[in-house]
Amino acid sequence: MFSFHTLSVIPRLPANISRLNEIAYNFWFSWNRPARELFFRINSELWDDVYHNPVKFLLRVKQEELNAAADDPGYLTLYRNVMERFDGYMQGKKWYHTRYPGHAGQYIAYFSAEFGLHESHPIYSGGLGLLAGDHLKSASDLGLPLVGVGLLYKHGYFTQRINAEGRQEVEYPYLNFHEMPMCPATREDGKEILITVELPGRKVYARVWRVKVGRVDLYLLDTDIGRNCREDRDITAQLYGGNKDVRMAQEIVLGIGGVRALRELKINPYMWHINEGHAAFLCLERLRGKVQEGVNPQVAAEAVTANTLFTTHTPVPAGHDVYTAEMMDHYFSHYLGETGLSRDEFICLGWDHDRCVFNMTYLAMRFADFVNGVSELHGHVSRCMFSKFFGSVPPEEVPIFHVTNGVHTETMMAEVMKELFSKYLAPDWRTNMSNSDLWTRVESIPDDVLWAVHLGLKKKTVDFIRHRLKMQRIRNYEPAERVAELEKYLDPEALTIGFARRYATYKRATLIFRDLARLTRLINDSSRPVQIIFAGKAHPADHPGQEMIKRINDFTREEPFRGKIIFLENYDINVARHLVQGVDVWLNNPRRPQEASGTSGMKAALNGVLNFSVLDGWWPEAFNGKNGFAIGEGKEYCNEEVQDLEDSLSLYAVLEEQIIPLYYQRQAGLPGEWLKYMKNSIRTVVPYFSTERMVREYAERYYVSGITRGIHFRQEDFSVAVRLEAFKEFIRNNWHQVSVAALETGSYKGLSAGDTLNVNATVHLGSIWQEDVVVEIAYGEVDNNNLTGIKAVPMKMEKKLEDNTFLYTGKLILPRGALGYTVRVRPSSPDFTHKFEVPLVAWACGLG
Repeated sequence: MFSFHTLSVIPRLPANISRLNEIAYNFWFSWNRPARELFFRINSELWDDVYHNPVKFLLRVKQEELNAAADDPGYLTLYRNVMERFDGYMQGKKWYHTRYPGHAGQYIAYFSAEFGLHESHPIYSGGLGLLAGDHLKSASDLGLPLVGVGLLYKHGYFTQRINAEGRQEVEYPYLNFHEMPMCPATREDGKEILITVELPGRKVYARVWRVKVGRVDLYLLDTDIGRNCREDRDITAQLYGGNKDVRMAQEIVLGIGGVRALRELKINPYMWHINEGHAAFLCLERLRGKVQEGVNPQVAAEAVTANTLFTTHTPVPAGHDVYTAEMMDHYFSHYLGETGLSRDEFICLGWDHDRCVFNMTYLAMRFADFVNGVSELHGHVSRCMFSKFFGSVPPEEVPIFHVTNGVHTETMMAEVMKELFSKYLAPDWRTNMSNSDLWTRVESIPDDVLWAVHLGLKKKTVDFIRHRLKMQRIRNYEPAERVAELEKYLDPEALTIGFARRYATYKRATLIFRDLARLTRLINDSSRPVQIIFAGKAHPADHPGQEMIKRINDFTREEPFRGKIIFLENYDINVARHLVQGVDVWLNNPRRPQEASGTSGMKAALNGVLNFSVLDGWWPEAFNGKNGFAIGEGKEYCNEEVQDLEDSLSLYAVLEEQIIPLYYQRQAGLPGEWLKYMKNSIRTVVPYFSTERMVREYAERYYVSGITRGIHFRQEDFSVAVRLEAFKEFIRNNWHQVSVAALETGSYKGLSAGDTLNVNATVHLGSIWQEDVVVEIAYGEVDNNNLTGIKAVPMKMEKKLEDNTFLYTGKLILPRGALGYTVRVRPSSPDFTHKFEVPLVAWACGLG
């Protein structure tokens, strides 16, 4: 026997195509087909084998293939065009530079537990991560000085395999980070950056990786390094895996470690955006940092709050991360001394009195002057859900607003659709995407052209599905006839419904199977057939979700549905791309109002696919009766069984009476009315439900305000924060003295809409200065002795009475309809972000 050594020889890029490395290491390639073409034109089979990972591609491609590309005039022309486009993108002036030239270089830090950028980077699980990835892409497109911070999971989420019995099996691949589009972050001297966080009795080290997303940098923390013990190396093993201790450790690394990573990188954010509560511990680290610099803890808290935005995505109380007080003591007892807070003060920062737990969402809200939900309906649900957090403020006036989610248009729109829009809308439509007037030109696209493009995408999707199913059945050692029959599965001409999402029970994946006889008739109508494609993962700990997947796979084997209902395994960005581009209808039937926003339906609409959805999440804002279809009437239910029954009946009725007839109604071979719906969907959804609009809205409503506020609060040794903290403390300690002692109005007789009602109120303020309050008439409709649709009219201090009591007068112009009104007093300060920053209100007794 003899010994030998092995080594891998990495191909060398020829000099005239040497910048391929720049494209490979920047996720700009993920939304630019010409950039991807630089790789698959060299070797398309290898491109598929490496699952569209350009770094892995360059490590495995043959040297002679690179040399051949470097000698190919056509390839070199493509290469030069891509590099010119890339340089223009990276160096050109963007929207943010033009709109806010004074804020260049003032970083916005965006923290999220997951980022979904591309199938080659599988560290995401679903909507939250995909939204975060799209946020970074549009921030890059718009030129925002934004930096992302997250965790790098060595096993990602998980790979889903469907076995021969139709059950979900879970695989945890070991990701080789050195074969992915990212590099270790380094200091100026070239040394890799390591940060530390403290866990009970030990330090944990984390390497920082840099990911380029166009012009934006994303920094990911990785604890799988030799300096850590095995337990700590596994902190970043997988997304949403492990027990409570693992989750706590992950959130400490993300929040506290993320802030420390930015410090090591010499990045000093002017604004901080917490995307869901997982990263809320960043507030504690920012507080600690200021206290260590000598700032009073309460003043430091005001300074942290001034430039923090928290986005909540979860409309269900049980979906928010919580920890026991004992667990907080265990993990943070060493930390207390550095924050300057007592144990009780520390716990109160996130204490949920109703559930007696430390709530990460409460912590984030405690430290955020700006809070938003992710759709109009979700904003309403969040205000109601967190109203107790805001004391006596009416739920509808709770200062939680909304920015409706969007999608990164260029990532999920089919290339042929882009070409269509370039031809019929405008060559530069990409730079004017939010202009709704531009999208009216969709009507000019000839019906036969749009339909031909759509059918071509359907055929491509059917081919993709057949191939994936073939690979699955071969892997499961299924009989040859079971593999061969796939060639007859799915008809590209038939009405095709797609349902793909996370398999949580509230999403009701099996709702359409509630009446099997009715479904069988729809599926097997020879003149108007219907077929359904399912995909999605259930969390490994979610057994009801896994049973849903098993049940659907059982149905796919039954003769009435065989070849017409399909379940596609391992739903990811690549699978989603094919489905949202190549079905006719996108089905979504969660229990309202448990869908915060949802974005897959937006991606479908980009490609002319019609949404068929419960009026939940984003769909109530988009649906107009001619751009898709609604399940149910948007009612609230107390009984889930009743809700499921009524929604299923609506689902079948709309299919039978609207969707199927409309699809199969043909004139000269074209479904003319269906095409009108497609164009209306594109025209109404694409310009608004994009992350271009969404990120602009974040910038205009929150980022610039937060940056300005943060700078203001830091000036003169935090003098504004000192003043505001003292003011709030004084108000809280003395508010019990405030009351509306008397309320008087003129006669109601003979008054009608448009007339003026005079209102007088006697207000006792005790120790509080009258300049520090607003007294106002609050009015609206009356519902169960409560005001709804509240509006307010300020009152004027007419004169001072005795004992710091004042007479206020006001005039109310009467609106039409029934009216309830009262008088209230609330604290006021020019330093407030919003009027209920101190959630204290003194109300007059009763309604007028």
